[in-house]
Amino acid sequence: MEEKQAIQYVRKSDGGLATFSEKKLRRSLTRSGATDETADGIIASLRPRLYPGISTREIYDQAFGMLKDMMRPAAARYHLKRAILELGPSGFPFEQFIGELFRRRGYSVQTNQFITGHCVRHEVDVLATTAGEKNFIECKYHQAGIKCDVKVALYVHARFQDIARFFEKSGPGNLSGWLITNSRFSSDALQYSNCVGLQLLSWDYPSGKGLRDIIDQEQLYPVTCLTTLSHYEKSRLLHLGVVLCSDLLGRPDALNEVAVPSGKAGRVLEEAGVLCNNRQHHRTHKDKKSPA
Repeated sequence: MEEKQAIQYVRKSDGGLATFSEKKLRRSLTRSGATDETADGIIASLRPRLYPGISTREIYDQAFGMLKDMMRPAAARYHLKRAILELGPSGFPFEQFIGELFRRRGYSVQTNQFITGHCVRHEVDVLATTAGEKNFIECKYHQAGIKCDVKVALYVHARFQDIARFFEKSGPGNLSGWLITNSRFSSDALQYSNCVGLQLLSWDYPSGKGLRDIIDQEQLYPVTCLTTLSHYEKSRLLHLGVVLCSDLLGRPDALNEVAVPSGKAGRVLEEAGVLCNNRQHHRTHKDKKSPA
């Protein structure tokens, strides 16, 4: 009994302990497109490999490896959170990714713009506009286990207030400040931002409308999802500005530019095509307004 209780605890990326949940693992596998039978088989194979203090990374790596052997497109979607992490460390591909997210929602998008404020000029990562609406977006890329804390929210909101004071001189308009991260927000960051009206978007916030949900709805899968590409090949594609799988399908010659062998290139494009076209049922009744 003591051994059974011990292996229920796993170590998270932030160093803390959590109770291992087969239900949560099964949900993440089936959400990625794995069948119930495949998910049950993976979990059954994992059970004897668990030990006290096993890291969530090790559990993920083992589940991912098995899923990749069984259902490669599902493995690519299961890899999504790690794929977003692979958009770093410069943060620039993440800004491009967020820009495309707003562009898909009907906004005109510019990245890395210098905007005049009431007191000083500010560099804004993403400026997303429609008629009568301007969104000033700060993108914060973090490594696994690092949360976006209240100090960041305070800083971003102060910059937005300075920009808003300048724009308010030219008349009324719908101005919004955003803080978007690939990780999660601390409880203080959430409380402060909700109090002052700073718009937030993270991996799983707002609930049901976070990055994970939007990516599935809009098929915004980054090339870093693809299990047929090496880390080096993914980095080269990002350097060329090929951030999304849909970008790659529109620019297949980019694989030649990064020296992907012709035989392998076909498998890469096939995986990207399946990934982008296999989630239509998630798009049936979703709102097409702001990403939040």
